Amino acid sequence: EIILFVMLSMGYRAKRRKMADKVLPQRQKRKLRIYISNTYTPSKPEGEEAEKVSSWELRVEGKLLEEPGKQKRKFSSFFKSLVIELDKELYGPDNHLVEWHRMPTTQETDGFQVKRPGDLNVKCTLLLMLDHQPPQYKLDPRLARLLGVHTQTRASIMQALWLYIKNNKLQDCHEKEFINCNRYFRQIFGCPRMRFSEIPMKLASLLQHPDPIIINHMISVDPTDQKKTACYDIDVEVDDPLKGQMNSFLSSTTNQQEIAALEIKIHETIEYINQLKTERDFMLSFSNKPQDFIQDWLKSQCRDLKLMTDVTGNPEEERRTEFYQAPWVPEAVGRYVYSRLQQRRQELEQVLGIRLT
Repeated sequence: EIILFVMLSMGYRAKRRKMADKVLPQRQKRKLRIYISNTYTPSKPEGEEAEKVSSWELRVEGKLLEEPGKQKRKFSSFFKSLVIELDKELYGPDNHLVEWHRMPTTQETDGFQVKRPGDLNVKCTLLLMLDHQPPQYKLDPRLARLLGVHTQTRASIMQALWLYIKNNKLQDCHEKEFINCNRYFRQIFGCPRMRFSEIPMKLASLLQHPDPIIINHMISVDPTDQKKTACYDIDVEVDDPLKGQMNSFLSSTTNQQEIAALEIKIHETIEYINQLKTERDFMLSFSNKPQDFIQDWLKSQCRDLKLMTDVTGNPEEERRTEFYQAPWVPEAVGRYVYSRLQQRRQELEQVLGIRLT
């Protein structure tokens, strides 16, 4: 029970540190449903109040399925860039691309729309680049096959690389800062041996931007089909819904005081448990072999008494290292430090006029 309580206490404090660093809330995968639709407006005879030229309008919208909370994320907030590529033969080399890229001043929007003249069905390709936080990278195909990682964060890639080095025992036994490359590493990194500090620089040339999500769509101008919609579901990462609650909890002054009080109480409880454990070990040693225990204890007390009364000491013995490697030295040092602390504590109590507890 004592060990269990200590483990729980240590686990609580470790969790508290993680919460303070804001790394406890993990990102979760959710489904983002993308709606691609288009409308067609035919031309009208002259004299009527309507479009004189046939045109179509393409809309790209989306929403997060089962989105928790009242505040909804804008569709554009999930992407770093969006490119719509129209039929180059119909709209020419200068007008067939529609691009949107995230900038520091970008205003989030619920969707994108493109309007062009035309009365023919148009093939278009949508290229969506997700905005990963933290950023993700695509590995070189050779290294990806070796590590079993295709697209991941830099930290996850480094972890997978270290696991491969460890499992294949590539770390030099004598010079721990070096890696002895096997035939696969020699092909990928181009060297027979490298330092751990060189890995980030060599890895940088093997990292690429992740592949975009590619959606092929046909813009229909059939007058009988005024609105045609296609749906696509993609995986995106969102923050844990508890993250905001945890941040507000940790930033509260009242909660900080309560947490500090609980940590002090945990520390005092652990100290008390350690004291009880020492007393228990003392009693168990005495109950197992009373005679041997008393003899060893008397010898220890005699040595301590001799050391405390032997003011001059033995200079010849004390100048040798064997004298300080004796089994009684750690206990004697502990007793000396404890006596000095008690002396200092009494001096402070006299100066402050209070009793320290």
